[in-house]
Amino acid sequence: MSKKLTCYSAAAFLAMLFCCATYAQSPSLGIFDGHTDIGVIKHKGTVAYDVKTQQYEVTGSGADMWYDHDEFHFVWKKVKGDFILRTNGAFLAGDEPNRKFGLMVRKNLETNSAQVNVMVHGMGVTSMQYRKVTGGQTAEDRTAVISADVVQLERKGSTYYMSVAKKGDVFAPEQKVDLDLGDEVYVGVYACAHNADKVEKVLYSNVRIITPAPADLVPYKKYLGSAIELLDMNTQNSRVVYQSPKSLQAPNWMNDGKSLIYNSDGTLYKFNLATSTPVALNTNPAKNNNNDHVISFDGKMLTISSGDGGPSIGYTVPIGGGTAKAVTTKGVGASYMHGWSPDGKFLVFCGERKGEYDVYRIPSNGGPEERLTDTKGLDDGPEYTPDGKYIYFNSVRTGLMQVWRMDADGTNQTQITNDDYNNWFPHISPDGKWIVYITFLKSEVAPGDHPFYKHVYIRVMPAAGGPSKVVAYLYGGQGTINTPSWSPDSKHIAFVSNSDLLFPVFPIAKN
Repeated sequence: MSKKLTCYSAAAFLAMLFCCATYAQSPSLGIFDGHTDIGVIKHKGTVAYDVKTQQYEVTGSGADMWYDHDEFHFVWKKVKGDFILRTNGAFLAGDEPNRKFGLMVRKNLETNSAQVNVMVHGMGVTSMQYRKVTGGQTAEDRTAVISADVVQLERKGSTYYMSVAKKGDVFAPEQKVDLDLGDEVYVGVYACAHNADKVEKVLYSNVRIITPAPADLVPYKKYLGSAIELLDMNTQNSRVVYQSPKSLQAPNWMNDGKSLIYNSDGTLYKFNLATSTPVALNTNPAKNNNNDHVISFDGKMLTISSGDGGPSIGYTVPIGGGTAKAVTTKGVGASYMHGWSPDGKFLVFCGERKGEYDVYRIPSNGGPEERLTDTKGLDDGPEYTPDGKYIYFNSVRTGLMQVWRMDADGTNQTQITNDDYNNWFPHISPDGKWIVYITFLKSEVAPGDHPFYKHVYIRVMPAAGGPSKVVAYLYGGQGTINTPSWSPDSKHIAFVSNSDLLFPVFPIAKN
């Protein structure tokens, strides 16, 4: 933001008012439709899209984005209805204290358009700025977060909500403004130099334009589209590798690191990462598979969960498909399979017995089941550590859903997380060093529920103990990370995000 006054001649002002550089529409822009300089710009802005990393480098000049007009470079897409914009951003070059990056929503591409944006300044100030009418003065609401790395702007009707965070933190309390920009708007990312003679460069990662679930969506009857994403745990950059208008859920990483297994419409699929091709697996007689499916430690077998005309029961089946063998008993209650012991001898699952949900263990070849937890409320998501010493699970027994650990025989049940969120489905990395889990907001979700289509975090914590940090900010929930999702080298995880806005020409990065 600048307090500097600038004078324009009438001709210059008219040129500034209506000048928009010819914009491009090309697959090289990734999810966007075009890009343009807004206002009178000395140095033409650019955008470079990296197909492999799905990141954008945006350069921009421009004197400022303030008062009654803006000058900057804008990379945009036209969108209707409610949406969520989200990105990670970082300056790559430049030293101007008031240079800016962020998310933008504009009524049009004219320099004095009504607009709202989330803005991060070079000196660290992070704010929501908005111009309510064409040619009106810009207003600003600042947040306490300095130098935010993750920014989000959500529209619900005519209200816009800003959420920002330092990378690794949860979002700060959201701020909002009521603003009518019309139904169809230009949304995207930008770069502004705050100095007409300079050019600034910004790197954008995890850029998402999301169409959320409508208010009348009936859960488990209607579904949003899905994207399978691969997250680099070191950089926290995520790549979309597959999209579908159907509900895709629970990607499991196979031992060779080359394929995933996920479920959709009751069928399990093997997804080849190199060819981006899914192939259905035969699991007869289990034909209504849900998102509780796990690969054995040796990579040879699957345990799956399927409700075929009744409550879900557990099966085992060869990793390449074949005849599924029932291992839990019909008629005693639902069974949702979550883990193999490293030696392959036992399966652990969440079992509903007489209205109570607890963790059970059963021989992988079938046999008597053994109850490992016995408390009121839901115990779910059991999974063995790679050394077989412990079982991690999630439990609501202390109020909110939290991560717990117990010895492999069910003794020494100990609470691991203790915060103001609902934490589900802990997954231990193959090297035994990390635990990843999904977090729901208590303001959105009851402790014993993990529904579709919510604002969620994927968080990671050291297995030896220590604070958790956010590694992914997303719109998802049920099916996002129900199953063990680590790559064999412990460097990546796979997960599912959701949106009704898919990008059929979205470039897919090959492994």
